[in-house]
Amino acid sequence: MEYQSSTADVRVLDSITKLGSPDAGRVVIAGSHGGRYAAYCAARGQVRAVVLNDAGVGWQQAGIAGLQDLQHWGVPAAAADYRSCRIGDGADMARHGVISHANPLALALGCRPGMTVAEAAARLAQSSAIAAPPAPQEESRRVLRRAADGSPLVIGADSVSLLDGRDDGLIAVTASHGERLAGLQHDGVKAAPRLVTFNDAGIGKDSAGIGRLLLLQQRGIAALTVSAYSARIGDASSCYAEGMISCANARARELGCRVGTPLRTFIDALLNGHSVN
Repeated sequence: MEYQSSTADVRVLDSITKLGSPDAGRVVIAGSHGGRYAAYCAARGQVRAVVLNDAGVGWQQAGIAGLQDLQHWGVPAAAADYRSCRIGDGADMARHGVISHANPLALALGCRPGMTVAEAAARLAQSSAIAAPPAPQEESRRVLRRAADGSPLVIGADSVSLLDGRDDGLIAVTASHGERLAGLQHDGVKAAPRLVTFNDAGIGKDSAGIGRLLLLQQRGIAALTVSAYSARIGDASSCYAEGMISCANARARELGCRVGTPLRTFIDALLNGHSVN
């Protein structure tokens, strides 16, 4: 969708992964978290400036870690308070979001914490330079655990957008937030994994950070979130190794999932055919 401000034509997206070539050189408000993978997507898309969701800031400030990367790449960037707007919903960010953090390039343009996202977007549109795209990063998808024969058992994906049919029947640990994108009528998981996990992004406004779990339950897919305060959003390896389960759908609970359990403990029990007490 397009959002018109008094000084700028701003592109509004539910996810920064949906950037296209027409978005280059524009100010973008995106419902994605402000982590490092999202920042890379923004810089790769050569946006003029970007506003993301702070996802509760979370463990090691992962929810805003991308702002520093964007500073390094020459992109003004800010994050909206997760309590002021729904993660995964660009329109809600544009209408109701309040800025919580900004990098020095954004601050120099007059973007300030406490400012509305709409006003911040107008300030960010004053940026004149368009940064060159960053060097390509390594694939943000990896095998976290293999069977004795070498076949994958657990896949790690820094973004749920990286899942596909290869992951059917596997355990998929994603570092995306747990909300369906507002513009979609489905859960956005392009696979049928045995279990899929997300980061709860602080849960936030309208409990958006866990909204996808019920939709996956309707498909019969076990799904859960780990707390943003236990593991880095945008980093699947951290979610796998450090994440503490914060919420689970009924299918996951039937498999023995319990809130407060380390994610890796639950996955180990699931692979070994044991229940988690």
